[in-house]
Amino acid sequence: MTEVRLDPYQGRYARRARGMTASEIRALFAVATRPEIVSLAGGMPYTAALDRDAVADVTTAVLRDSGPVALQYGGGQGVAALRERLVDVMAAEHLEVAPDDLVVTNGGQQALDLLSRLFCNPGDIVLAEGPAYVGALGAFSSYQGHVIHVDMDAHGLIPEALDETMAALQHAGRTAKFLYTVPNHQNPAGVSLSRARRDALIERAERYDLLLIEDNPYGLLDFKGEQLPCLHTMAPERVVYLGTLSKIFSPGIRIGWAVAPAPIRAKLTLLKETADLSQSNLTQYVAERWLATQPWLEQVEEFRELYRERCDAMLDELSRHLSDICTWSVPTGGFFVWLRLPDGMDSKQLLPSALQARVAYVPGRAFYADGSGDSEMRLSFCFPPSEQIREGVRRLARVIRDQAALRAAMYDATAQQERTP
Repeated sequence: MTEVRLDPYQGRYARRARGMTASEIRALFAVATRPEIVSLAGGMPYTAALDRDAVADVTTAVLRDSGPVALQYGGGQGVAALRERLVDVMAAEHLEVAPDDLVVTNGGQQALDLLSRLFCNPGDIVLAEGPAYVGALGAFSSYQGHVIHVDMDAHGLIPEALDETMAALQHAGRTAKFLYTVPNHQNPAGVSLSRARRDALIERAERYDLLLIEDNPYGLLDFKGEQLPCLHTMAPERVVYLGTLSKIFSPGIRIGWAVAPAPIRAKLTLLKETADLSQSNLTQYVAERWLATQPWLEQVEEFRELYRERCDAMLDELSRHLSDICTWSVPTGGFFVWLRLPDGMDSKQLLPSALQARVAYVPGRAFYADGSGDSEMRLSFCFPPSEQIREGVRRLARVIRDQAALRAAMYDATAQQERTP
């Protein structure tokens, strides 16, 4: 019998740390990475598609040409030369900013943490799409922000749902610190905010004096190579834009950035310095050299085509095996499909059976702060090859159908008992 030990330091922790728990995805990781499991759970980019010889050459060149500087401390805002290259990355999505508008962060996740630290007092209201990126929910909750979800559908966040939420807050005498959104190929729902709704969201941000946090990890991974306008271009003084190289280069390089109005940017730089003194100069110089010397846009196109093929494989198998009992999003880019189970079926309760059938996914409840999402799940198509994805969906379909048949049999048995005199 495993001994359960109480935490002897519990009384010493800050109040905000006492409710911290591992995310659903992290808890799944140890199981989902077993070789016999087809993992449709983690949103890991397929870094094997990178030219690793080119990465090695770039790293060697950095150490050879800039070694003493690259191995030294840096400034809180980030290496100026890298910020210039990141401006080029954003220009590929028609977003025009200056290098001084950026703060480089340790991945996009640190930007979320810094913004939460900057804006959230315990109990402050934070608005977020429902479902929402689990890492953002973790950042907000770690500073005791109270997340209220705004409904979304196949076209993204619903403006009228935001109206209802704001009216309820006003009636309660409350305000929201900001609204968090992933407008392009959203994690986890896989949908994008339509152009009409982007206009509507900006109009409402002005009407309600609402700050927007625009998180854009997947914008360049549109399967047709199309881009809708960034919210930041539509209202730069009302939007904090977050970007990352994790999905278009490497998550291991840990390069993210925030573009923010000047007062917010200054505070973020100070918070960044207190968090880690400075971003790794070495990884910044490697990222800068990669963007300066490599055909990075061609690499993005290769990723885009690879993910499109894998997405098509997932959608094809879902249509073959589950179209009569489940519904799901049809992504136009990114990494994820959002699936809804038959009414009454719980994705978290179903997970042990799925793992026994050697397939993994993330239960929908992980993506809501209010306990919603019981009948939903996130399926990721970014990492396994297409044939593994097809096999994983077939395994999952059998589990779902078995559960649906069991529920139907139990319902029939109950109905029969009720009819028996």
